[in-house]
Amino acid sequence: MCTIHGLKYMIHLPQRRKSSTGVPSEEEPAEQPVLYGYFRSSCSWRVRIAFALKGIEYEQKTINILKDGGQQLTDQFKAVNPMQQVPAVTIDGITLSQSLAIIQYIEETRPEPRLLPADPKQRAHVRIICDIIASGIQPLQNVYVIQKIGEEKVQWAQHFINRGFEALEHILKQTAGKHCVGDEISMADICLVPQVYNAERFKVDMSRFPTIRRLNQTLIEIDAFKATHPSCQPDTPDDLQA
Repeated sequence: MCTIHGLKYMIHLPQRRKSSTGVPSEEEPAEQPVLYGYFRSSCSWRVRIAFALKGIEYEQKTINILKDGGQQLTDQFKAVNPMQQVPAVTIDGITLSQSLAIIQYIEETRPEPRLLPADPKQRAHVRIICDIIASGIQPLQNVYVIQKIGEEKVQWAQHFINRGFEALEHILKQTAGKHCVGDEISMADICLVPQVYNAERFKVDMSRFPTIRRLNQTLIEIDAFKATHPSCQPDTPDDLQA
């Protein structure tokens, strides 16, 4: 468990109750959401950041995507997520998969603080950035793909990260303020930081992307991003802990 400026990776708040709509209210007790994830999964990290920013207490269940051939491939986990990927979240009596769908559900049911700008044009820019990362970069360098590539995996990952970051750098030069889109933290920032972490793991030259690097350096100092970092999760191996 990480404690940074008094913040732990799970933020403890009073228990809330479910209303007739299934969304927690203050009158009835609600079960904690459960996040099925892996410490170094960038998609899992996105959800951890969203929970932290929203101040939502949750339980983590580790799905080790490398151990025993990949625990996500077991029949037991397939019953949770038929796609056999992390993350998955049980929340408000339902089970959700796909990180952006999970975050959007959290945003729609627990709207403060907001993760999508009020302005429609800015919201569109946030979604563009999220989709470039979640559809155009991360899937091409995730564990399943990298294992298929074999010895050329580093070069493969670098190629697709560089390709995606070239597009992102161009877009962010136009949209960024303090954060990816203006000065408010959004879903775009939630997607960006874990992808930069992946880029650094694959030794991508980040000097080529000064806007991305500046934004990441600012975001990674924010407690919600620090406390959910892969280096300080319950399943982080001892030799990788911060």
